[in-house]
Amino acid sequence: MADQQTSSLSPADRARREARKPVPKMPPAYLPTASGSPLAVDAELYRKIQQAPRVLDQEFLLPIRSGRAWKVTAGAVVRISTPEGAQVGDLNIWNAHNPRERFWASRTRQLHASHVSTHDRLWSCLPYMRPLATIIHDSLAWYGVDEHGGRVHDLLGTRCDPYINAVLSGTESSGYDYHCHSNLTRAVMEFGLRESDVHDVINIFQVTGLDEQGRYFMNPCPAEKVDSIEFLAEQDLLMALSTCPGGDLSLWGFGADSEREMVKCCRPLKVEVFRLEDESLLGQNGWKAPEVAPYKGAHGMRVPRGESQSQ
Repeated sequence: MADQQTSSLSPADRARREARKPVPKMPPAYLPTASGSPLAVDAELYRKIQQAPRVLDQEFLLPIRSGRAWKVTAGAVVRISTPEGAQVGDLNIWNAHNPRERFWASRTRQLHASHVSTHDRLWSCLPYMRPLATIIHDSLAWYGVDEHGGRVHDLLGTRCDPYINAVLSGTESSGYDYHCHSNLTRAVMEFGLRESDVHDVINIFQVTGLDEQGRYFMNPCPAEKVDSIEFLAEQDLLMALSTCPGGDLSLWGFGADSEREMVKCCRPLKVEVFRLEDESLLGQNGWKAPEVAPYKGAHGMRVPRGESQSQ
């Protein structure tokens, strides 16, 4: 592959590449530096929360190729599982009281990794910049990196949608209404949100990576009937989940033929919401809801109060 890339270069560009000096391996760009940084998760605290007795508050099975939204309170534990086997889910998250504060996949990817697991956090967008939820259990943490470079719980990609499907497959499939984007759009409408509120997702149970040319790929989902991922709600949240129409992604493709074929590998997902039996455990062990980022500037702007101050 490297030879093919080199052969397409002009002689001048090839010479520049050959003269390129070795680059030292750099540390991760985003590491905690301040005392008490929210990037430095108290693993022992979250272990206690995950293992504490809990009471079931909500429970539902999400059918194939559908979406549903639900609210949870800060301090609740949300478990999403694969009760019938491998299935990918696309998850959106908002602050329950302010939908402008919503999950920011790219910043989460910078702060943690391209694929997340236990004790990684899902961060909100600007200007709030605080954790929405923290992963407290991941039964697929064992997966690691496969022989193709794939990892699980993807932040590289985003939800499937009818627009790109129509672009790639043409008019033959332009009327399909059950991509994850559409499922999430329908799910949030009962909470007063609209299509523009749907945002980049975390693809739970999904294995992805980048190939030798930096192109996105998806491998079949490794989840089995025993698998689940759990989140601690760091704020009051609105969450929405879609059961991807690609199912476990073992038959992925675009167009009407693929839509009919992929249903063979689609399965439901289960959602459970718990509250801790002893809710005082959170405060007693130092947990508190995160505050918005403490930036107090005005982006370099000084706005006058009136005409007399504008000179």
